[in-house]
Amino acid sequence: MNGQVYLSRVSIVTGASKGIGRDIALRLADDGLDVTINSRGGRDLEEVAKEIRAKGRKALCYVGDVADETAVRGMVERTVETFGRLDVMVANAGAPVLDKLVELAVEDWDRCIAINLRSVMLCYKYAAVQMVNQGEGGRIIGGPQVCGYSASKFAIRGLTQCLAIELAAHKLTVNTYTPGVILTPMTDVGPLDKLYGGTHGAYTKHVRDSSFPYPHD
Repeated sequence: MNGQVYLSRVSIVTGASKGIGRDIALRLADDGLDVTINSRGGRDLEEVAKEIRAKGRKALCYVGDVADETAVRGMVERTVETFGRLDVMVANAGAPVLDKLVELAVEDWDRCIAINLRSVMLCYKYAAVQMVNQGEGGRIIGGPQVCGYSASKFAIRGLTQCLAIELAAHKLTVNTYTPGVILTPMTDVGPLDKLYGGTHGAYTKHVRDSSFPYPHD
């Protein structure tokens, strides 16, 4: 091996305690990456870390609000301190707004934009800084998809396209994934069904030809 030290590839997944983020983190571990998993707290995050370690990969739990710049910068720094590098950033964290626009509190709108858009910008920024400094390329991925949620998520498309152009010279790719409606704890909520006049399942039935998969699909 000519005395060289080969480091495992390293990823960060935000919003990774459950749902799509959890399954992305587990898939990255299956693909041989060590993973920093993030959420705002809770026992679920440690359970995901145990699953990653059971696959033979390393896991770091980072509790923090990714709408906060200090938290995101610290998450990237802690990842690099722990694993030595960063190769993949998946800005997955998101929060739904369940009220109709005419009934929506401005404070709830602002929080939606902070979690669904500001957090992605911060993850993109600090991951890009680290990957450019490494000089080995990398992958940056964001997840765009009831009113404020769609608006904030659609804005990620423009942010992603601009950053992809900006970072192309550094052999960094920046893309989005758009899974549509996935059956996760986020979609299993009473208020969303109540908007369409029913119990659980009313919302999914409202969508034409609804046949929604689970994250592991």
